Amino acid sequence: MRLSELEQRLKDPAQAEALSVFGSCPSIIVEVDEAESPVEITPAKCPVIGIVSSNASKDDIPALLDVAVPSQEEAERVAAAVAESPVAAMTLVGLTRVGEPLAIPQRLIAESLAYSALQHGAEFQGWLAGRDRRKAPPPEPEAPPILIDRQADVLHLLLNRPQKRNAYSAAMRDALCEALSLATQDPTIERIVLAGKGPNFSAGGDLDEFGQATDAGIAHAARTTRSAAGLMHHLRDRVEVHLHGACVGAGIELPAFASHVRATPDAFFILPEVRFGLIPGAGGTASILSRIGRLNLNYMALTGDRVEAQTALAWGLIDTIDGA
Repeated sequence: MRLSELEQRLKDPAQAEALSVFGSCPSIIVEVDEAESPVEITPAKCPVIGIVSSNASKDDIPALLDVAVPSQEEAERVAAAVAESPVAAMTLVGLTRVGEPLAIPQRLIAESLAYSALQHGAEFQGWLAGRDRRKAPPPEPEAPPILIDRQADVLHLLLNRPQKRNAYSAAMRDALCEALSLATQDPTIERIVLAGKGPNFSAGGDLDEFGQATDAGIAHAARTTRSAAGLMHHLRDRVEVHLHGACVGAGIELPAFASHVRATPDAFFILPEVRFGLIPGAGGTASILSRIGRLNLNYMALTGDRVEAQTALAWGLIDTIDGA
């Protein structure tokens, strides 16, 4: 439909309700005419995917859009991804809409509440049920999940689960929080350098631990009380992150808080959570939103596409590429 038609339909509460998951409408594709003058209206109840000119500037893209793509084919691809997890997709775009004007601490609270709700939703529970959970993961070698080394005024932190692609487990979260807390107490630590051991920085949340939360309220309290994201934001001016290989989920959500993020040319970035029936839950809707904006964040999370280092640099997701 045309943008003007969507605006007219959203003015009618009954039609607005029909343009939602309850009206079997998981997303809306609109064609944007640069001659149209968007008006301020109530946002849609589902993701709005706009087909816009590739030459359009940010100022030309209506605020009503959640994703902007250059073609019908691309819009249909995004819509197909949304249809796989429509409630998670709706929750994501609603969160990024309200999150734009908020400060980082408030964004983190909103993200955690939304994530907790989705953990107990049908989409995530269906994804869990479809996983092969018959085989227990092999025991890990006894080693600290994060290696800590202080050299003069620099604190080096190294993710240390290479056999699990540095999957972000509860133990790794706790260790990271403890290490970062050291820096909050010690002003003589002038720099914190975070990197990952092995061929990948981090493959994101440890899937073997997914679904363990049985109390949404307690899970929210835990995320917002013991928050690596909050500590990374608090220390951001002193933090530098070195990325390489896979940087998935938490593996880019947490680094994005840092004042400087450098990556090797082989680094790539993925936000896969929506296809699980979730949203980014390690702070990504706070940190990545600040770096690349709402449209790019929504596109990245709704599609689950792999973003290469050069694109990440152009978007501002990372700050430098080694050797470039």
